[in-house]
Amino acid sequence: MRATGGEALALALDVADREQVNAFVRAAVERYGRLDVLVNNAGYGVRGTVADTPADVYEQLMRVNYLGTVYGCLAAVPVMTRQRSGVIINVSSIVGHRSLPTGGAYAATKAAQISLTEALRVELRGSGVHACSVHPVGTETEFGIVQARLSGDPAPMPFGPQQSARAVAEAIVRCAEHPRPEVYPYWPSRAIVWLNALAPGVVDWLSARAARNAGRL
Repeated sequence: MRATGGEALALALDVADREQVNAFVRAAVERYGRLDVLVNNAGYGVRGTVADTPADVYEQLMRVNYLGTVYGCLAAVPVMTRQRSGVIINVSSIVGHRSLPTGGAYAATKAAQISLTEALRVELRGSGVHACSVHPVGTETEFGIVQARLSGDPAPMPFGPQQSARAVAEAIVRCAEHPRPEVYPYWPSRAIVWLNALAPGVVDWLSARAARNAGRL
């Protein structure tokens, strides 16, 4: 950012620690005088069946993926409402709308983000502040490597369509410039949401078949 003439403030923090998130937002406001955009993107995944995933894994996923988003929203909303402007972007996932076999623990955190954003979006109507959610499909980042290591898999196992990190980042930038309630960087994934609402049993059958073919069941 600095190389292209911009300004940057980089801080390391644990999003599962509310005080660290508050300090991060305060530092940004002290440095720049305002907060225009907050992107809650930190998160990770673990693969396993619902019954075989240990309870502490669920708890830590929820602390990072969901409560990290909650803490970001709690820190940003007062600042943005005082300004009467701002955009909060919560990066969820298409699996927040439709979970897949062996992905329930992760998908539950993404569904929680969606519900939180839906409520916040309505609560902020008329304030000048927007709350948006982004729903990528599988994205080409180190996410899969970390997930494989934490799940005890020998290597990442991509499932379904994949998209580049650049495609998701560009969708987030467009949302920051022109806020929308929900953003789908891979537009065909909208069909999954519609089909699941109309015929969840059909999606059950399709996802089970795909999981078996991928060696996940």
